[in-house]
Amino acid sequence: MKKIVIFGSTGLLGKPVTRALIDAGFDVTVLVRNETLALKLFPKATIIKGDLKNESDIEKAIEGQEAIFLSLSVTQTEKEHGFHTEQEGLDTVIKVAKARNVKRITYLSSLVHLYQGMDGFDWWIFRIKKEAVRKIKESGIPYTIFYPSTFMESIAYQSRQGNMIAIGGKSEYPLYYIAAEDYARQVVGSFKILKDENRDYVVQGPDAFTQAEAAKVFIKHYKKEKLHTMWAPMFLMKIMGIFARKFDYGYHIVTALNKYPEKFEAAQTWEELGKPTITLKAFAERI
Repeated sequence: MKKIVIFGSTGLLGKPVTRALIDAGFDVTVLVRNETLALKLFPKATIIKGDLKNESDIEKAIEGQEAIFLSLSVTQTEKEHGFHTEQEGLDTVIKVAKARNVKRITYLSSLVHLYQGMDGFDWWIFRIKKEAVRKIKESGIPYTIFYPSTFMESIAYQSRQGNMIAIGGKSEYPLYYIAAEDYARQVVGSFKILKDENRDYVVQGPDAFTQAEAAKVFIKHYKKEKLHTMWAPMFLMKIMGIFARKFDYGYHIVTALNKYPEKFEAAQTWEELGKPTITLKAFAERI
Protein backbone atom coordinates (compact mmCIF):
# COMPACT_ATOMS: atom_id res chain seq x y z
CA MET A 1 0.00 0.00 0.00
CA LYS A 2 1.90 3.03 -1.27
CA LYS A 3 -0.60 5.60 -2.57
CA ILE A 4 -2.17 7.64 0.26
CA VAL A 5 -4.39 10.70 0.07
CA ILE A 6 -4.45 12.94 3.14
CA PHE A 7 -7.27 15.21 4.24
CA GLY A 8 -6.13 17.72 6.86
CA SER A 9 -2.45 17.73 5.93
CA THR A 10 -1.65 21.35 6.82
CA GLY A 11 -2.95 21.30 10.40
CA LEU A 12 -0.82 21.10 13.53
CA LEU A 13 -1.01 17.29 13.60
CA GLY A 14 -1.45 16.70 9.90
CA LYS A 15 1.89 18.26 8.97
CA PRO A 16 4.19 15.84 10.84
CA VAL A 17 2.23 12.82 9.59
CA THR A 18 2.31 14.03 5.98
CA ARG A 19 6.05 14.72 6.13
CA ALA A 20 6.76 11.37 7.80
CA LEU A 21 4.82 9.46 5.14
CA ILE A 22 6.63 11.32 2.34
CA ASP A 23 10.02 10.70 4.00
CA ALA A 24 9.15 7.00 4.34
CA GLY A 25 8.68 6.73 0.58
CA PHE A 26 4.89 6.75 0.28
CA ASP A 27 3.23 8.37 -2.74
CA VAL A 28 1.31 11.14 -0.97
CA THR A 29 -1.52 13.29 -2.32
CA VAL A 30 -3.07 16.11 -0.28
CA LEU A 31 -6.36 17.92 -0.75
CA VAL A 32 -5.94 21.52 0.43
CA ARG A 33 -7.63 24.91 0.16
CA ASN A 34 -4.32 26.81 0.31
CA GLU A 35 -2.29 25.43 -2.58
CA THR A 36 0.60 27.90 -2.07
CA LEU A 37 1.09 26.83 1.55
CA ALA A 38 0.90 23.13 0.67
CA LEU A 39 3.51 23.49 -2.09
CA LYS A 40 5.83 25.14 0.42
CA LEU A 41 5.22 22.51 3.12
CA PHE A 42 5.18 19.41 0.92
CA PRO A 43 7.16 19.94 -2.31
CA LYS A 44 7.29 16.19 -2.95
CA ALA A 45 3.54 15.59 -2.59
CA THR A 46 0.84 15.76 -5.25
CA ILE A 47 -1.20 18.86 -4.42
CA ILE A 48 -4.91 19.06 -5.27
CA LYS A 49 -6.72 22.30 -4.57
CA GLY A 50 -10.20 21.69 -3.23
CA ASP A 51 -12.57 21.55 -0.30
CA LEU A 52 -14.27 18.77 1.66
CA LYS A 53 -17.57 20.55 1.01
CA ASN A 54 -17.32 19.59 -2.67
CA GLU A 55 -17.85 15.97 -3.68
CA SER A 56 -16.14 16.52 -7.03
CA ASP A 57 -12.97 17.68 -5.23
CA ILE A 58 -13.03 14.60 -3.01
CA GLU A 59 -13.52 12.34 -6.04
CA LYS A 60 -10.52 13.93 -7.75
CA ALA A 61 -8.35 13.46 -4.66
CA ILE A 62 -9.34 9.83 -4.04
CA GLU A 63 -9.13 8.68 -7.65
CA GLY A 64 -6.37 6.04 -7.94
CA GLN A 65 -5.56 6.04 -4.22
CA GLU A 66 -5.11 2.92 -2.11
CA ALA A 67 -5.58 4.50 1.33
CA ILE A 68 -6.99 7.59 3.04
CA PHE A 69 -5.62 9.39 6.08
CA LEU A 70 -7.98 11.77 7.90
CA SER A 71 -6.61 14.42 10.25
CA LEU A 72 -9.75 16.47 10.77
CA SER A 73 -11.15 18.50 13.65
CA VAL A 74 -13.95 20.80 14.71
CA THR A 75 -12.44 24.25 15.21
CA GLN A 76 -13.15 26.56 18.12
CA THR A 77 -15.21 28.91 15.97
CA GLU A 78 -17.55 26.37 14.32
CA LYS A 79 -21.25 26.33 15.16
CA GLU A 80 -23.07 23.16 16.14
CA HIS A 81 -25.43 23.22 13.16
CA GLY A 82 -22.93 24.29 10.53
CA PHE A 83 -20.81 22.21 8.14
CA HIS A 84 -18.22 19.97 9.82
CA THR A 85 -15.45 18.08 8.05
CA GLU A 86 -15.82 15.18 10.50
CA GLN A 87 -19.53 14.97 9.77
CA GLU A 88 -20.76 15.89 6.29
CA GLY A 89 -17.22 15.88 4.91
CA LEU A 90 -16.57 12.40 6.29
CA ASP A 91 -19.87 11.13 4.88
CA THR A 92 -18.78 12.10 1.39
CA VAL A 93 -15.26 10.71 1.84
CA ILE A 94 -16.68 7.31 2.87
CA LYS A 95 -19.16 7.32 -0.01
CA VAL A 96 -16.45 8.03 -2.58
CA ALA A 97 -13.96 5.66 -0.93
CA LYS A 98 -16.41 2.76 -1.20
CA ALA A 99 -17.12 3.56 -4.84
CA ARG A 100 -13.37 3.71 -5.61
CA ASN A 101 -12.53 0.51 -3.68
CA VAL A 102 -10.11 2.21 -1.29
CA LYS A 103 -8.29 -0.42 0.77
CA ARG A 104 -7.95 1.45 4.10
CA ILE A 105 -9.19 4.48 6.00
CA THR A 106 -7.00 5.79 8.82
CA TYR A 107 -8.53 8.34 11.16
CA LEU A 108 -7.19 10.53 13.93
CA SER A 109 -9.70 10.45 16.78
CA SER A 110 -8.90 11.29 20.43
CA LEU A 111 -8.75 9.52 23.77
CA VAL A 112 -10.46 12.27 25.74
CA HIS A 113 -13.60 12.19 23.57
CA LEU A 114 -14.41 8.93 25.35
CA TYR A 115 -15.37 11.10 28.33
CA GLN A 116 -18.65 11.73 26.46
CA GLY A 117 -21.46 10.34 28.64
CA MET A 118 -19.35 10.10 31.80
CA ASP A 119 -20.47 12.14 34.82
CA GLY A 120 -23.40 13.43 32.75
CA PHE A 121 -21.01 15.18 30.33
CA ASP A 122 -22.50 15.87 26.90
CA TRP A 123 -20.85 18.02 24.23
CA TRP A 124 -21.90 18.22 20.61
CA ILE A 125 -18.30 18.09 19.38
CA PHE A 126 -17.68 14.79 21.15
CA ARG A 127 -20.94 13.47 19.71
CA ILE A 128 -19.58 14.22 16.24
CA LYS A 129 -16.31 12.43 17.03
CA LYS A 130 -18.12 9.34 18.35
CA GLU A 131 -20.32 9.28 15.26
CA ALA A 132 -17.25 9.57 13.02
CA VAL A 133 -15.75 6.44 14.58
CA ARG A 134 -19.03 4.59 14.18
CA LYS A 135 -19.37 5.58 10.51
CA ILE A 136 -15.84 4.48 9.67
CA LYS A 137 -16.23 1.14 11.46
CA GLU A 138 -19.53 0.46 9.70
CA SER A 139 -18.25 1.50 6.25
CA GLY A 140 -16.96 -1.99 5.44
CA ILE A 141 -13.54 -0.55 4.54
CA PRO A 142 -10.58 -1.82 6.62
CA TYR A 143 -9.77 0.88 9.15
CA THR A 144 -7.12 2.16 11.53
CA ILE A 145 -8.24 4.54 14.26
CA PHE A 146 -5.76 6.37 16.47
CA TYR A 147 -6.86 7.56 19.92
CA PRO A 148 -4.11 9.89 21.15
CA SER A 149 -3.67 11.28 24.61
CA THR A 150 -2.82 14.98 24.88
CA PHE A 151 -0.18 16.19 22.44
CA MET A 152 2.85 18.06 23.76
CA GLU A 153 2.26 20.59 21.00
CA SER A 154 -0.94 21.67 22.77
CA ILE A 155 1.17 23.22 25.54
CA ALA A 156 3.37 25.16 23.12
CA TYR A 157 0.76 26.28 20.61
CA GLN A 158 -2.64 26.20 22.33
CA SER A 159 -2.20 26.63 26.08
CA ARG A 160 0.54 29.20 25.61
CA GLN A 161 -0.65 32.81 25.60
CA GLY A 162 2.36 35.10 25.14
CA ASN A 163 4.74 34.28 27.98
CA MET A 164 2.04 32.44 29.95
CA ILE A 165 0.93 28.82 29.96
CA ALA A 166 -2.80 28.80 30.67
CA ILE A 167 -4.20 26.10 32.98
CA GLY A 168 -7.88 25.63 33.75
CA GLY A 169 -9.16 23.95 36.89
CA LYS A 170 -7.33 20.93 38.30
CA SER A 171 -6.46 17.59 36.66
CA GLU A 172 -7.92 14.62 38.47
CA TYR A 173 -5.81 12.15 36.45
CA PRO A 174 -2.37 12.39 34.78
CA LEU A 175 -2.18 12.50 30.99
CA TYR A 176 0.33 10.55 28.90
CA TYR A 177 1.59 13.45 26.78
CA ILE A 178 2.76 12.41 23.31
CA ALA A 179 4.89 14.30 20.77
CA ALA A 180 3.38 14.61 17.29
CA GLU A 181 6.65 13.35 15.81
CA ASP A 182 6.37 10.05 17.71
CA TYR A 183 2.72 9.74 16.70
CA ALA A 184 3.66 10.35 13.06
CA ARG A 185 6.18 7.51 13.18
CA GLN A 186 3.47 5.20 14.49
CA VAL A 187 1.15 6.20 11.65
CA VAL A 188 3.88 5.34 9.16
CA GLY A 189 4.40 2.01 10.91
CA SER A 190 0.71 1.19 10.64
CA PHE A 191 0.71 1.68 6.87
CA LYS A 192 3.74 -0.58 6.59
CA ILE A 193 2.43 -3.56 8.55
CA LEU A 194 -1.36 -3.66 8.19
CA LYS A 195 -3.05 -5.61 5.42
CA ASP A 196 -6.85 -5.94 5.57
CA GLU A 197 -7.26 -6.16 9.36
CA ASN A 198 -8.88 -3.48 11.50
CA ARG A 199 -6.97 -1.76 14.30
CA ASP A 200 -7.71 0.62 17.18
CA TYR A 201 -4.50 2.16 18.54
CA VAL A 202 -4.21 4.16 21.75
CA VAL A 203 -1.40 6.70 21.37
CA GLN A 204 0.39 7.67 24.58
CA GLY A 205 3.81 9.01 25.49
CA PRO A 206 6.43 7.64 27.89
CA ASP A 207 5.53 9.82 30.92
CA ALA A 208 2.30 10.94 32.58
CA PHE A 209 1.66 14.36 34.10
CA THR A 210 -1.24 16.41 35.33
CA GLN A 211 -1.70 19.61 33.34
CA ALA A 212 -0.03 21.64 36.10
CA GLU A 213 2.92 19.24 36.25
CA ALA A 214 3.30 19.28 32.46
CA ALA A 215 3.31 23.07 32.40
CA LYS A 216 5.99 23.12 35.10
CA VAL A 217 8.22 20.69 33.16
CA PHE A 218 7.75 22.64 29.92
CA ILE A 219 8.53 25.98 31.57
CA LYS A 220 11.63 24.60 33.30
CA HIS A 221 13.19 23.29 30.09
CA TYR A 222 11.98 25.82 27.51
CA LYS A 223 15.03 27.80 26.36
CA LYS A 224 13.80 30.77 24.34
CA GLU A 225 12.22 32.90 27.07
CA LYS A 226 10.97 32.87 30.63
CA LEU A 227 7.43 31.53 30.90
CA HIS A 228 4.91 31.50 33.73
CA THR A 229 1.65 29.69 34.44
CA MET A 230 -1.73 31.39 34.42
CA TRP A 231 -4.50 29.54 36.27
CA ALA A 232 -8.22 30.07 35.68
CA PRO A 233 -11.05 28.52 37.72
CA MET A 234 -13.55 26.44 35.75
CA PHE A 235 -16.54 28.54 36.82
CA LEU A 236 -14.93 31.60 35.25
CA MET A 237 -14.25 29.73 32.00
CA LYS A 238 -17.89 28.59 31.96
CA ILE A 239 -19.17 32.15 32.40
CA MET A 240 -16.86 33.47 29.68
CA GLY A 241 -18.10 30.67 27.41
CA ILE A 242 -21.59 32.16 27.48
CA PHE A 243 -20.28 35.19 25.60
CA ALA A 244 -17.58 33.71 23.35
CA ARG A 245 -17.52 30.42 21.42
CA LYS A 246 -13.76 30.14 21.92
CA PHE A 247 -14.12 30.09 25.70
CA ASP A 248 -17.07 27.69 25.54
CA TYR A 249 -14.85 25.31 23.56
CA GLY A 250 -12.05 25.76 26.10
CA TYR A 251 -14.38 25.12 29.03
CA HIS A 252 -15.65 21.83 27.59
CA ILE A 253 -12.32 20.44 26.43
CA VAL A 254 -10.56 21.35 29.69
CA THR A 255 -13.40 19.81 31.73
CA ALA A 256 -12.98 16.55 29.80
CA LEU A 257 -9.18 16.61 30.06
CA ASN A 258 -9.35 17.21 33.80
CA LYS A 259 -11.87 14.47 34.51
CA TYR A 260 -11.30 11.69 31.95
CA PRO A 261 -9.84 8.73 33.90
CA GLU A 262 -6.93 8.12 31.56
CA LYS A 263 -4.81 5.06 32.20
CA PHE A 264 -1.98 3.49 30.23
CA GLU A 265 -3.44 1.51 27.31
CA ALA A 266 -0.77 1.82 24.61
CA ALA A 267 1.05 -1.50 25.10
CA GLN A 268 -0.25 -2.97 21.81
CA THR A 269 0.57 0.25 19.95
CA TRP A 270 4.13 0.26 21.26
CA GLU A 271 4.59 -3.42 20.43
CA GLU A 272 3.30 -3.14 16.86
CA LEU A 273 4.27 0.42 15.89
CA GLY A 274 7.19 1.33 18.15
CA LYS A 275 7.65 2.97 21.53
CA PRO A 276 7.68 6.80 21.69
CA THR A 277 11.11 8.23 22.44
CA ILE A 278 10.47 11.96 22.96
CA THR A 279 10.03 13.06 26.57
CA LEU A 280 8.30 16.30 27.52
CA LYS A 281 11.64 17.61 28.76
CA ALA A 282 13.31 16.90 25.40
CA PHE A 283 10.37 18.41 23.51
CA ALA A 284 10.56 21.65 25.50
CA GLU A 285 14.33 21.90 25.09
CA ARG A 286 14.33 21.63 21.31
CA ILE A 287 11.12 23.42 20.29
